[in-house]
Parts: sequence; structure tokens; C-alpha cells
Amino acid sequence: MNPSGQQPVLVTGASGFIGVHLVRRLLARGHPVSCLVRQTSQVRELLAAGAELVTGDVNDGAGVSRAIAVSNARVVFHLAGLVRALSAADFMRANAAGAEVVAAACAEQAQRPVLLLVSSLAVAGPSGEAPKVESDPPLPVSDYGRSKFAGEQAAARYAGALPITIVRPCAVFGAGDRGMYEIFNPVARSGMHVVCGHGDWRISLVAVADLVECIVLAAEKGERLVPGGSERGIYFAGAGDLSHVELGIAIAHALGKTVPRIVRVPAGLMRAAGFCGDVVSRIRRRPGWVSSDKVSELLAGSWTCSSAKARRQLGWSPAAPLADRLRETAQWYLDARWL
Repeated sequence: MNPSGQQPVLVTGASGFIGVHLVRRLLARGHPVSCLVRQTSQVRELLAAGAELVTGDVNDGAGVSRAIAVSNARVVFHLAGLVRALSAADFMRANAAGAEVVAAACAEQAQRPVLLLVSSLAVAGPSGEAPKVESDPPLPVSDYGRSKFAGEQAAARYAGALPITIVRPCAVFGAGDRGMYEIFNPVARSGMHVVCGHGDWRISLVAVADLVECIVLAAEKGERLVPGGSERGIYFAGAGDLSHVELGIAIAHALGKTVPRIVRVPAGLMRAAGFCGDVVSRIRRRPGWVSSDKVSELLAGSWTCSSAKARRQLGWSPAAPLADRLRETAQWYLDARWL
């Protein structure tokens, strides 16, 4: 018996950056939370938060079905996947095949849960001057983006049998994020901020605390996908946007530092760095933060999106301004001695 009256949920990818924050938010709302984790997952934070753990893998259909049944989940939040990989095949295996397995497992339950799929702005592709909206056709430019789009398509095949909603976050930052740390670190240590070319391209950002609230609201009352495909059931999550130069300045302010020295790197040098990153990753047999795939996204132009639909339909809005969220993140990095 659940004394809070809140529905039990299952979270895949719970040990990841966004996953840990989502689990804490769900527990704070009174949901009994189960987490599908691998044997090798770092679970200390999940256990400390009070989540139940179920060992399994998203590419194992029988294991996922058992996890849904054991947890009695009424909502499955699917976050598991890769943001870095050694090959396009690795991306597809984790992000596309994994989404299909989870959707199929949900569909075979006697009482089918809501499936909330966390995708990415990378599916939509670069925005140009106008922010992307849900009705824009997907135009991914990277292996990562193509794999996330394939995951959306795989899940959408179950739209006739299962309530499914997709959230596409933009660039996410916050406590524990190693991706944004790579941008904070040079600003903090050397007063330097690296940008591609002229640095005028813009990027949408959302703090993880605000993103997880959007995810929860979308699961509770968002549109559901419909067979045949459309923008119905899809939401962008973005709090605001900055140019690459403005981001460096905002990070410096968040750290209490003066305006950083802007280092503009030509596209050719960026591509060379991506190639070198690929070589190092293959030698180490572990994907790094710099890769040709990531560089292809960086050089594609602006990456902005409109969250108007989420604000209108879900009543979602960021709980704090972008500048405050960057200060919170900076303070976390300092307190954790990352900086």
C-alpha cells in the first residue's frame, strides 16, 4: 500500500546526470520509485535517496518486462542511452534499440503504463535564426541525433497501444553535469572561453532542476503520440538562449570573475580536434567529450528551441532565471572541488 497515494514509477538511466535529479524529484513528490540499473551502475546516490533498484538492461526485453511488473509502474520514464559512443552502431544499439525494447515491454503489460521518453534537441537539428518548434521536421546532423530520432520512431510504432509522450531537452546543465563542466573549467582556471568561429551562434539551455519538472508534468498531463506521426505528444524544454560568447560571459559572472578572454577556433581546427578525439577514444576504448560527431553539431549553427507549447499546455516554466541557475551550478562545482 502506498500511503502517499502517488503512482509507482520506473526510471531507466536513473544513475545518469538527469536520471538522479529526476529520481529525487519523483521521491520528493511521494512516488514509489524503482530504478532499472546495470550491475556496473553507480547507485550510491539512488540508494541514499530511497529508491528501489532492479538490476537489468534496457536491451533485454524480458528483464525490462519483469522490472515493470515487479515495480507495478504506472509510468515508465525512459532516460537510458548514450550521449558519447565509439561508433554510430553503439549509438543505435543504446538509443534506438533500447527505446524499442522498453516500448514493447510496456505494451505487453496487462495494465499498460504511460511511457515518457526523454529524447534530445539533436533530433530536430540546428535551428538557424528561428527557434525550433515541435511541428518542424526532424533534421539531425549527428550520429547521436540520428540515433535519438530512431528511438523516437521506434517508440512511436506503439502509439496505438500505449500512452507515450516525448520530451526533447536542449543543452542541460546543473549539479553533477560533466558536460557543462568542460566549459566552466577553462573560464574558472585560466579566464579563457573557447568558441567556434565568430561565436554568434546561439544555444538554448535548461537547468536540470527545471527540466525534470517539465518531464514530470509531461508524464502527468502531456499530449500522447498518435499513430501516423505528427508533433502531437512532443515537447521541447528550454529555459533561454545565449550566444556562445554570451555563455562564456555568463559563466564568468556566475563564478564571480571578470569577462573571459574569448578564443575563436576556426572550423578546420575544430574538425581536426574532433578527428584526434576519435583516435584517442579508439585507442583508450572509451568515448571522450571531443569527437567528430560532437564537432559536427557544434559547427552546424545555432541550436535553439521554443518551449511555448510546454508552457501553454503543461503550465511549465523555469523556477529561476538562467543566471541564477548558472550561479547554482558554479557553486556546486566549487563545493564539490571540481573547480
